[in-house]
Amino acid sequence: MPHSGPVFLVEDDEDDQLLITQALREIGITNRIMYFQDGVEIIKYMGSSMQQPFLIICDINLPSLNGLETRKYIENSPMLKERSIPFIFFTTSNHLVSVRAAFELTVQGYFVKTTNYKKLKEDLETIFRYWQLCILPN
Repeated sequence: MPHSGPVFLVEDDEDDQLLITQALREIGITNRIMYFQDGVEIIKYMGSSMQQPFLIICDINLPSLNGLETRKYIENSPMLKERSIPFIFFTTSNHLVSVRAAFELTVQGYFVKTTNYKKLKEDLETIFRYWQLCILPN
């Protein structure tokens, strides 16, 4: 069942990885979390694994292949696109240009990270509750 699959967290900042993971655990998310430092890592992994993640949470500001380029690659790959994996941006960038570019790539959500831990947990809880209720094609 896709809802029990791992969460793919594409985030190069180890502090953010830790905070997001801690927040997810505190709100009761028990899915395995797999970490990727950039788009190149996740694309390589997804190309060699048929594991169906529950959700991809991706930063935009990444080394090598940024979040927008990663999403574009997934959208342009028939094999990856067919897997219908929910993909959201969770980033510090609130630039309208980035938001528009993200939605042109059919991202399923765009969220700005906050420095307030309580708000971070609330945001993640809202995101996860939505996707837990959503029926996915795969």
